[in-house]
Amino acid sequence: MENRAGWPVAAGLVCLGMVACHGSPATRNEPPPAAEGSGSAAPGRLGGKVIVIDPGHNGGNAAHPEVISKPVWVGNGYKPCNTTGTATADGYAEHAFTWDVSNRLAKALRARGALVTLTRAGDRGVGPCVTERAAIGNRAHADATLSIHGDGAAAAKHGFHVILPLPVGGNTRIVAPSARLGTAIRDAYRSGTNMPYADYLGKDGLDRRDDLGGLNLSTVPAVFIECGNMKNAGDAAKMSSAAFRQLMAESLANGFEDYLR
Repeated sequence: MENRAGWPVAAGLVCLGMVACHGSPATRNEPPPAAEGSGSAAPGRLGGKVIVIDPGHNGGNAAHPEVISKPVWVGNGYKPCNTTGTATADGYAEHAFTWDVSNRLAKALRARGALVTLTRAGDRGVGPCVTERAAIGNRAHADATLSIHGDGAAAAKHGFHVILPLPVGGNTRIVAPSARLGTAIRDAYRSGTNMPYADYLGKDGLDRRDDLGGLNLSTVPAVFIECGNMKNAGDAAKMSSAAFRQLMAESLANGFEDYLR
């Protein structure tokens, strides 16, 4: 993901910024993200609930620094439009991890009746900017939004954490419901995957930040999850396993259900 100063830190990667997205498509060289399932909701435990999933980063970001490094306003300062993300020691990229988990999660949520939109339509495009990612959830009037990431902390550190918004002007009214969403996501993820809470920041698997555009600019309940530390060998092994990613997705779906019931 990115450091608290807002400029990416990823060993072996050049982490740049996000795209100037004022009215632009959600990705470059890709069609706009589809609100799959938005036409008719299947009956289920989440019947008709609107959920936006934000798969962090994008596969084409690294090749287009001129796009993603452009600064965008995130409510209390400027940050890069997007970043390249991190990767495991074996080269499994964060953008690929988030894309896979997000699609597994979308399938699980749709099976429960939810109307699901992803903020990008594939894993070969560029962006969208953090500003546009937040706007997609806002335009959808989402009942809940989750941005999925893998962390790039020191290799000795391990575990997952959920990031909650702090009040930054326009997002003030969604801080409390976002905290409830984040707690539900944390509890379900911990229970379903047995992943430990991060041992290097936050408390009990929760962290609060005011420097993330996806949270600062949201007008709907929104949280981030760092599903594990991709630089840690143990976390990386789990995140690189398709079977474990499916377990992650089902656990996250349970978190949404706990929050939205």
